[in-house]
Amino acid sequence: MNDDELEVIVERSAGIDVHKDMVAVTVRVPGPDGSILKQQAEFATFTDDLCALRDWLVALGVARVGMEGTGVYWKPVFYVLEEELECWLLNARHMHNVPGRKDRHG
Repeated sequence: MNDDELEVIVERSAGIDVHKDMVAVTVRVPGPDGSILKQQAEFATFTDDLCALRDWLVALGVARVGMEGTGVYWKPVFYVLEEELECWLLNARHMHNVPGRKDRHG
């Protein structure tokens, strides 16, 4: 098996959909029985709210965050999270196939 065949699994991750006035967050963490637990929340985009988002993610042990956003709205979110978490800014086309991501049917 070569490196191209290895699949990296991040046990504790979050997806963030960034909007002008709010961010929608889905966190995936392992459950006590080995299942995947999802928690969802919304946060305003004021600095105090983004700091609360960061603290919530850190408390859950999240290691990596994938953000989907348009325009410049992702920047404040990224800047608040980047010191504590590995942050990926992703294009909507990349987020489409991420496991656990809602599709237009559900």
